Amino acid sequence: MTIRKIYTVLFVSLLSGFFINILAQEDTNSTPLMVTDRPDETESSKVVPKGLLQVETGSLYETFDDNDITSERLVYNTTLLRYGLLENLELRLGWNFEEQRTKIAGIQREDVLSGLSPLLLGLKINITDEKNGLPEIGLVGHLFLPFAASDDYKLETTGADFRLAFSHTLSEKSSLGYNIGAEWGNDDPSMAYIYSISYGYSITDRLGFFAEIYGDLPENAQANHFWDTGFTYLLRPRIQIDLLGGSSITAGQDFFLSAGISFRVPN
Repeated sequence: MTIRKIYTVLFVSLLSGFFINILAQEDTNSTPLMVTDRPDETESSKVVPKGLLQVETGSLYETFDDNDITSERLVYNTTLLRYGLLENLELRLGWNFEEQRTKIAGIQREDVLSGLSPLLLGLKINITDEKNGLPEIGLVGHLFLPFAASDDYKLETTGADFRLAFSHTLSEKSSLGYNIGAEWGNDDPSMAYIYSISYGYSITDRLGFFAEIYGDLPENAQANHFWDTGFTYLLRPRIQIDLLGGSSITAGQDFFLSAGISFRVPN
């Protein structure tokens, strides 16, 4: 991974946060708690409050190795829009703009994949709140629509995923979130089971730390397991920046780096 690519990931995300911070309206003490679904893989069980729009975006860089084939993926824009339609229901819309380069035996191929990935359309439902030692539970589901993708990423069939999201409060400063579910995609009719477990700790009122393991278990292929860790920082009650790094436990992903910002559009 080159220094230029690391700077690209960090610069695009944090520069966006700088301007949003300048233009943001003054926050009030009544602002609902800001909970995001980035940067880790574990989806929160909480929905965005009714009538509010939450934008979560960033950039990422990752590499994958398979024998003598190395694939580099740089996503310039990973945007998820979350809108609170009801007290317990949010609508979700997302897309990526990315490019992918491949090296074979150390030789860079000239062809580069670039463009928009399939459009994500989904919802999240809050099923129950945390009480009496039982976790808060949410249900998250998405469709991945191929007609909205660029030619390099257009698939023949619609992809889908769903997961149950659970949240436990461990103490005033720590919490545990975990997901279980399944996904279909990449023009493959077989299903892959998915899971994630994330531990979060509040270092201060603004600075948070998390560590996570996650993966998938395809029906017709070898299981994939990953880990990551990172930090979140609350600039204001409606603005949060994040930084994440990780790799694979099983063979495959060499390195993963992501940085981003989430903000909530005021009433």
